[in-house]
Amino acid sequence: MQATKSQALFVNFLGNSPKWYKYAILAFLVINPLLFFYVSPFVAGWVLVVEFIFTLAMALKCYPLQPGGLLAIEAVMIGMTSPTQVLHEIEANLEVILLLVFMVAGIYFMKQLLLFVFTKMITKVRSKIIVSLMFCTASAFLSAFLDALTVIAVIIAVAVGFYSIYHKVASGKSFSDNDGHDHTSESSGQLNDDELEAFRAFLRNLLMHSGVGTALGGVCTMVGEPQNLIIAAQAHWQFGEFFLRMSPVTMPVLAAGILTCFLVEKFKWFGYGAQLPDAVHRILTDYAAHEDSHRTNQDKMKLVIQALIGVWLIVGLALHLASVGLIGLSVIILATAFNGVTDEHALGKAFEEALPFTALLAVFFAVVGVIIDQALFAPVIQWALSYEGNMQLVIFYIANGLLSMVSDNVFVGTVYINEVKSALLSGQITRDQFDLLAVAINTGTNLPSVATPNGQAAFLFLLTSAIAPLIRLSYGRMVWMALPYTIVLSIVGVLAIETGFLTDMTQGLYDNHWIIHHSAKDLGGMVSGH
Repeated sequence: MQATKSQALFVNFLGNSPKWYKYAILAFLVINPLLFFYVSPFVAGWVLVVEFIFTLAMALKCYPLQPGGLLAIEAVMIGMTSPTQVLHEIEANLEVILLLVFMVAGIYFMKQLLLFVFTKMITKVRSKIIVSLMFCTASAFLSAFLDALTVIAVIIAVAVGFYSIYHKVASGKSFSDNDGHDHTSESSGQLNDDELEAFRAFLRNLLMHSGVGTALGGVCTMVGEPQNLIIAAQAHWQFGEFFLRMSPVTMPVLAAGILTCFLVEKFKWFGYGAQLPDAVHRILTDYAAHEDSHRTNQDKMKLVIQALIGVWLIVGLALHLASVGLIGLSVIILATAFNGVTDEHALGKAFEEALPFTALLAVFFAVVGVIIDQALFAPVIQWALSYEGNMQLVIFYIANGLLSMVSDNVFVGTVYINEVKSALLSGQITRDQFDLLAVAINTGTNLPSVATPNGQAAFLFLLTSAIAPLIRLSYGRMVWMALPYTIVLSIVGVLAIETGFLTDMTQGLYDNHWIIHHSAKDLGGMVSGH
């Protein structure tokens, strides 16, 4: 029986999302105007923020752009904020948008090099502990200079490639080279279900270590995560200064994270310690050797060009030779020009990964506009600012961390840094305290958020990828495997702040002239602490 038009409209609304989720969003859209006009704009604003966080937490049911976007459009229409305020927030964070649009697309054209590197790690090193440490540290290093989503996407591509090779050989099939010639591994016919389960566990381990690695490295630099760049822009920090200011917290956390990786592998805790079966290793080694033997000079030159572009990327970012987005654009131009990618459709694929999140970020800024216009966070910020010294930093760190576990850390970081900057401009805090609070906010949004896929975009991307069901990586299993990292990173981070290590280290950097304290003029009118 054909559905009525109203039924068809409801079926089409938010697509395949559960019915209860659709009803919830419709209820939000009905309730918000009533609260705004008949109860209190302040109450309506807070309800909107909770609703938006709900859409972020339910990202697996429906991508947050659509339901969050509907809430944002309604908020503008009923007067919670204005299009001018939304545009102002977007303009203030243009560098972040350029980062997502150009940098992520730029790294897309360097995937061959990254795939080559990670493949060698698995096939050349037999020690599982060393392989795990290499994946974790490599992900951390790459995420400090590249986008964490791109890094995890490359590692997922490696895992999918290896799994497909294994599956073909296990099925009695052969793998094909780039020229279409078939090759059969010597290990064909020796595979069983136990080896498949062991291989799945091995890939789960590496993917989780890599995901945590993106958080360990991503927190260190202004380009590691989108909210880092937002915080750096508000504080007027360049690449080197951002790294130095974060280092009193990020360096101990990095060391603790690497140690945690070693311990969970060594003692086989929390589902780690799975070994790569010998038969699977032979299959993968055969494949890698076959790829190496069939790599043409043209292929080799592509890898060389990508390596040279990687050097330019790191140098350009470290010396701040241009804005992050423009450096990303230069990577696109160089990588495509020298590797022969000239077709418009081939270029378009590189932008598919980042543009949905870029659109979602614009919706973030609409909600931020509501928070600013309705002064929603003013009471919370005032309560936190009523404390002094290191305790104030700890409160901000914990508040950001807890919220980032269930929400998106970009949204949380944006909201808090804007509120703290307002406190600085109003003279409530000094410039020195603002700098310390910015460190607490950045580390708070990046470190405890590894607890769930909701907090880290890289984790969410992994959970929703094609590899997750193949290796039996569920939401609950991700939370369990991330738990040791969550505990260690959160505790080490808060101890670095609470013990005064951050304050002492920052003062030491001042005394040795590693950090140049900005004047009010340098900050475009921001209030100086001196």
